[in-house]
Amino acid sequence: MSDVSDRVAALREQLNQYSYEYHVLDKPSVSDGVYDNLFGELKKLEAKHPELITQDSPTQRVGNQLLEGFAKIEHSRRMLSLNDVFEKSEVGAWMERIAKLDSTVKSAEFWADIKMDGLACALVYQDGSLSRAITRGDGFIGEDVTSNVRTIASVPLRLMGKTTFSKGRTEVRGEIVMYKKDFEKLNADIGTKGDKAYANPRNLAAGTIRQLDPKIVASRKLYFRAYDLLRDNPAEVPTQEFAYNNLHKLGVLVNQQAKVVRTIKEITDFIETWREKRHELPFNTDGLVIKINDRALYEHLGVVGKNPRAAIAFKYPPEQATTKLKDIFVSIGRTGSATPVAVLEPVVIAGSTVQMATLHNADEVKRKGVLIGDTIVVHKAGDIIPEVVEPIVNLRDGTEREFVMPTYCPECETKLVKPADEVVWRCPNLACPARNSKHIQHFASQAAMDIEGLGEKNVDVLLKNKLINDAADIYTVKKDQLLMLERFADLSAQNLVTSIAEKKNPMLSRFIFALGIRHVGVQTAIDLAVTFKSLDNLVKATVEELSQIEGVGEIVAESIVAWFADADNKKLLEKFAKYGVNSQKLKSTGGPLNGKSFVITGSLSGMSREEAADKIRNLGGTFQSSVGKGTTYLVVGENVGASKLVKAEQLGVKQIDEQALLDILKQ
Repeated sequence: MSDVSDRVAALREQLNQYSYEYHVLDKPSVSDGVYDNLFGELKKLEAKHPELITQDSPTQRVGNQLLEGFAKIEHSRRMLSLNDVFEKSEVGAWMERIAKLDSTVKSAEFWADIKMDGLACALVYQDGSLSRAITRGDGFIGEDVTSNVRTIASVPLRLMGKTTFSKGRTEVRGEIVMYKKDFEKLNADIGTKGDKAYANPRNLAAGTIRQLDPKIVASRKLYFRAYDLLRDNPAEVPTQEFAYNNLHKLGVLVNQQAKVVRTIKEITDFIETWREKRHELPFNTDGLVIKINDRALYEHLGVVGKNPRAAIAFKYPPEQATTKLKDIFVSIGRTGSATPVAVLEPVVIAGSTVQMATLHNADEVKRKGVLIGDTIVVHKAGDIIPEVVEPIVNLRDGTEREFVMPTYCPECETKLVKPADEVVWRCPNLACPARNSKHIQHFASQAAMDIEGLGEKNVDVLLKNKLINDAADIYTVKKDQLLMLERFADLSAQNLVTSIAEKKNPMLSRFIFALGIRHVGVQTAIDLAVTFKSLDNLVKATVEELSQIEGVGEIVAESIVAWFADADNKKLLEKFAKYGVNSQKLKSTGGPLNGKSFVITGSLSGMSREEAADKIRNLGGTFQSSVGKGTTYLVVGENVGASKLVKAEQLGVKQIDEQALLDILKQ
């Protein structure tokens, strides 16, 4: 009990300090996510041990899939989503991109607003009276939640004033949100009853609106905040600014922070203004929305997929959270790198449950001062591996202990080594089981040989049952052998054998990358294939010859030469040849795209970057990772960064869109 009491006291003191920094000093030292995680932990402990609650506790401050049960309604116009950008440079790139589609964009006004984190909903008024409320749903069809939305006090049942919008059909689109203070109060009430607390205001708002009993909805304080006004005649709403001004006059709640901005500087100033100030808003937000103000121009620019070209969402840095660091273990990678990995108490960050996070290397563990048992701050950006940011030192209770980097590999017990010019410890044993498994997984990965069905679990099963010892052995696996294993049925066994057989004659660049040579990534493998044309030529290459290739320095060149000189690697290549695995030689000439070089920036809707690269190379063209003097075309996709666009402008490289690339490939 004393441990719980000490933890509650430490949490209370730390939260009070954070509250003081935020509210009094106006200099918060942590993100809202960090505070909310610690606050949630304190609430749970106090709920289990109410005798520990004190008057000065922070907790005492507060007194897309359609569901069954609601009618399905088709939207008058599709409810679109927005492309996300994360850097100010990407905003400039977006403006340049749409300006190429319509030059009037260069002199256009923009509408900047706060992006609300709630449930998107459309309110339909007929002759000024609320007739229907529809959730976003899948964008085309939503749920009829009219009865529930009518209980929200900020939703006018009749539009105010007698204007054009009082007649005919008027649609108001916005977000249903729960304010932070109301969310905290509700969760506190739930906590005292011993029920499970809600994860965040957005989920609670969405769950509330989907309640089948309107009385439950009425008991929870929700707000509707509008961001759009639609009429059957679009000319009646000429600008975004006009929409907001009239929404306010109609008695609908809108964000007062929204404003017209005219230049990239004004947009970036708006971004910086709300970077920290957004925490003062009553509702949760993770960014801003930037739109073309002129509605006619907005519509003219059109839609790509489910995203309008004339609007973007600027996202602030990723969500952070706190959790306990339960342990640290060392993971061995395919090149022998020994990486400390943090084992965490499960915590939800950016919408997904995180149980592990990288600590990069032993020096980084020491630099951050992380101890096993610490309460730590973790952050996660999109699909990037979660990372330990720092420990919260003031919450230590004396049971924490230091992490000691092992002397020997945890997989094969070979003594770890640390090259003088590196910060990473490595297992030098090429036959290390962990290295071998990761190497085979890499060999079969999509960017390498692209052998479908040969992921981590299947590789480990094949190794464990001694059906394979290395990457070459996968070409000896038979269907009847697979059927002896629990993981395989007739169809899955046949599919894997077929997939392996289809990849016996890979493109040279893919095979080079698949070999897993240290420092050789996808683009370097392509450059090596283009330069040496065959694997035999590459095997004979010297450090001097390799160093002459752009992007291949002395370290990379030495790594390549060392790999091909290694006796075990020579045996591996001999086995590949024995089993009929032969990479395609790259012809010096031929193909309609011979002499033409392509670079892609952003994402393509019709194919992956790898697929596009393969098509270009198959037609004799060159695929490059960066824009240079020899680049013929820069293919501009969606969600692009600014660097390649700027470089292309400086060098006079022709810019084309995805459709133009497809036309070139067809011709």
